[in-house]
Amino acid sequence: MKTGPRYKIAKRLGASVFEKTQTQKFALSADRSAKNKRHGRGRASEYSKQMLEKQKVRITYGLPERQFRAYVHKALAAHSAKPAERLHELLELRLDNVVWRLGLASTRRAARQMVAHGHVLVQGKKTRAPSHTLSVGDRIAVREGSKKHGVLEGFSERFLDHTLASWLSWNPKTMEGGVTELPTIVSADPAGNLSAVLSYYTR
Repeated sequence: MKTGPRYKIAKRLGASVFEKTQTQKFALSADRSAKNKRHGRGRASEYSKQMLEKQKVRITYGLPERQFRAYVHKALAAHSAKPAERLHELLELRLDNVVWRLGLASTRRAARQMVAHGHVLVQGKKTRAPSHTLSVGDRIAVREGSKKHGVLEGFSERFLDHTLASWLSWNPKTMEGGVTELPTIVSADPAGNLSAVLSYYTR
C-alpha cells in the first residue's frame, strides 16, 4: 500500500502510525512544526476529526481504504453492543498484526512480507495471506526451514527484551505459540478513537 511521505503523514496523524517515526528526533521535528502552525486555521470540525482518526487507524494497520471499510462494515453487521471493540478485534486478529505483536518482525509492514513469503504456519499449514483472521485457540509457528532465515537470526535473544501481549503465547525456543484469548482495548492499545472511526462511516 502506497502511503506517501511518512514524516509528513505522521506529523498530521501522530507518530504512532509508523514504527519508524516513534523516535525522539521525530518528536522534536513534530514539535517545531506544531509551533509554526499555532497561528494557522481555527478549530477543526467534528467531521475532520473523525476523518483524521480513520486515517490514523487505517494507516497504522497498513490497509487500503476498501479493505479497511470492509472491516468497519463487518464490525457493524455483527450487531454487537460494542461495535468499536469488535472492530478492534478484527484488526488485531489479522495474521500480520499478530506476527508483529509476537516480535517476529519489527514493523507491521515487515510482518506482512514475512507472511507473504511463507515463513509462518497457522494450524500447521503455510498461510501466505497477511489478512488471514485468527481465532482463539489457533496455533502459530515459524516454518522449520525459515527458523534460520536472516530476519529471524538471533530471535531468541531479542525476544528476552520483548513484551508479549497478554492475549498471545509464544515459545521463543520452538518458535511456536498462539492466540489464547480475544484482544481487548486494555490488552492491545487501539490505534485511534475507534468510535470516531465508526461515526465517520455511519454519518
